[in-house]
Amino acid sequence: MIYREKLGVALLAGVAASAWAHIDYAAAQQATGDGQTIALDAITVTGQGVGKGSGVAPVQGYAPSATTTGSKTDTPIVEIPQSISVIGRQQMDDLGAQKTDEAVRYAAGVFAQPFGDDTDTNWFYIRGFDATQTGVYRDGMQLYNYAFGNFFTDPYLLERVEVLRGASAALYGGGNVGGIINYVSKRPLDADFGQIEVGIDNYPTAFAAFDINKVVPNDLVTKGDPLPPVWKYRVTGKLEGGDGYSKREDGFRGVIQGAATYSPDAGTDLTVYGNYQHADQKHGGGDFLPYYGTVKRATSLDGTIDLGRIGRRDNFSDSDFDRYDRRQAMVGYEFNHDINDVWAVNSKARFAYADLKEAQLYPFGYGFQPRPSAGNTALSLIPFNHHTKSYSFTADNNVVGKFPTGGLDHTLLIGLDYKFYGIDEVQSSFGSPYIDEKSTLHQAGVYVQDQVRFGDGWIATLNGRYDRMWLDGEYSTLSNDTGADVELNKGRFSGRAGLGYEFANGLVPYVSVASVFNPLVQSNNIQNASFVTVGRTPFEPETGIQYEAGVKWAPTWFPGLFTASVFDLKKENVVSGVTSAKTVQTQLGEVRSRGVEFEAQANLTENWKILGAFTAYKLEILKGMTDVNGVPTSLKGDQPFLVPEVIGSAFLDYTFTTGSLKGVSVGAGVRYVGKSEATQPNTVKVPDATLFDAAVRYQKDNYKVSLNVTNLFDKRFVSGCQGINVCSYGEGRKALVKASYTW
Repeated sequence: MIYREKLGVALLAGVAASAWAHIDYAAAQQATGDGQTIALDAITVTGQGVGKGSGVAPVQGYAPSATTTGSKTDTPIVEIPQSISVIGRQQMDDLGAQKTDEAVRYAAGVFAQPFGDDTDTNWFYIRGFDATQTGVYRDGMQLYNYAFGNFFTDPYLLERVEVLRGASAALYGGGNVGGIINYVSKRPLDADFGQIEVGIDNYPTAFAAFDINKVVPNDLVTKGDPLPPVWKYRVTGKLEGGDGYSKREDGFRGVIQGAATYSPDAGTDLTVYGNYQHADQKHGGGDFLPYYGTVKRATSLDGTIDLGRIGRRDNFSDSDFDRYDRRQAMVGYEFNHDINDVWAVNSKARFAYADLKEAQLYPFGYGFQPRPSAGNTALSLIPFNHHTKSYSFTADNNVVGKFPTGGLDHTLLIGLDYKFYGIDEVQSSFGSPYIDEKSTLHQAGVYVQDQVRFGDGWIATLNGRYDRMWLDGEYSTLSNDTGADVELNKGRFSGRAGLGYEFANGLVPYVSVASVFNPLVQSNNIQNASFVTVGRTPFEPETGIQYEAGVKWAPTWFPGLFTASVFDLKKENVVSGVTSAKTVQTQLGEVRSRGVEFEAQANLTENWKILGAFTAYKLEILKGMTDVNGVPTSLKGDQPFLVPEVIGSAFLDYTFTTGSLKGVSVGAGVRYVGKSEATQPNTVKVPDATLFDAAVRYQKDNYKVSLNVTNLFDKRFVSGCQGINVCSYGEGRKALVKASYTW
């Protein structure tokens, strides 16, 4: 613990000293412009200044070049000392992704959709750790989730989905230790265009969507070059509805997003945006199912009863009781201004609100037991409902300077950010509420980063940050709760240090170390022998550290990005469920993830595009959990359940550019999900699965039609288990037909 705190202090002190020692000198320096022009079909996107270049722009094909996720500055991916995936709009479309967790199926280190076909939540596990609640960001600002207080994002609203693997606290003041997902929203671009798209799958669920961008040209000319449009507008929307994969599953969803950008000059832009969505759905089945009945046949211990396997499309909820009603809105702004040729200021903020009402009947074993027996051959059904309101406000303000000092070229970032998350929830079962909670989390942080190039190829990245968090939880008195409240006030340093060397052929080996600080809303629920809550203890923030080494390669003769890395990361203060007459949960755990990753994204030629990913890691509980009396639960040395230790994928796409098949594209992919543990302690496993995908497209002029088939051979498999009675089927074969017109 002490050496990690010293690491954070040293990093912060070192970077701050570098900043203030050279700030006066840097103000007098002249730097070259960093404008960039990116061609994307008929659209030209011109970016100047920090935060307005290729790091947030459309990706050409499958080969990303720059990002803002790993540095908060517009930086080539090869220069960031951590492993990063960027999934652009074309890759999402070619893969037929209709949810953001579908978009990352071919990304290294990411285990998506562990609960199969779940239409109301995007699920992500990165390097073995759950990123769904504390690891989801949008436009670089956290969308904190807790319990059912989450925010759903439709991928049609996005330009990119980016994965930053490993610790990110030095940049963002929190986030899942295994990595974060950053959604990059569609924003107004510099040319008029529009698109309408319709589609339908085999369930059937149908959708209609539109995306329209308009500009108001700037007629002024500076030094012979036209200025960017003074006004840009973009409106995007989607309606979707129909039946789902399971029996009696249906729903209707709609979302609309608008954004406007004002650019009075080439170095200034202000974007304001907002979106609203409504979902009215009925739940599907396929999850909360027992191990015996999904992974294995449902037989009794004595072998006299054999119920076979539960159907993948079976739905045990009651249509008259079942509901899922989400109403969600976001508003925000982004402001960027180049003060001079050296310094730029950036500011952004967003408010989000979600109101979710949900009710469902879900199964839990046979008479609450994992296997059928005489008199218990039907699945037990538990009624559950909740009403949850969640609030989120985030703001991030920073200045960036690009200047030389002697033989060093700096990109210096100094910033202050603030996060607020609030949840107001009531959960009940069998007609009785058991949670009535109002919790708020405030967090403020100051951060410094210096990206330094020196010695004709060396790249050093130094980050230092200090955060302060305030947690306040209020619990109403219920029949099983005395209404105890919680408060927590904590501060901590975090840091990152990385070093790489860029060779002339685009090869960049690197090493890095980064620390973790991740505040939690959750609290310990201490109960008496009658399971009545008699007290609560707030959970300490998660901590940890990551070491990573690897090599990145961006070839100079074709667009591509290849990454190989090894990592060793540790998560402390792990929360675990404990069955005891004294406490529901405890926080004494420590888990390590250690492994290797490989990833390839490339446009090899005009015709060929490839994706490839492989991750193998060892997850191990280093410190066994104990209950409130200090009794070990014998988990030390076990592997956490649900997540596989091996994940692999490959996708190959070919486009005909000549001959009678000109305009036709064909693609094929394979995904491998390795074995996983089904229980803790480890007693039974979930077998591995290999899935195949296929795609075909035809484009002529402005028209395009496509067919995507996932799980081509309709393989029956279980995606994962979180206990002997909580297993989920993976999604069966899905065929999606789309047609679009672009102008």
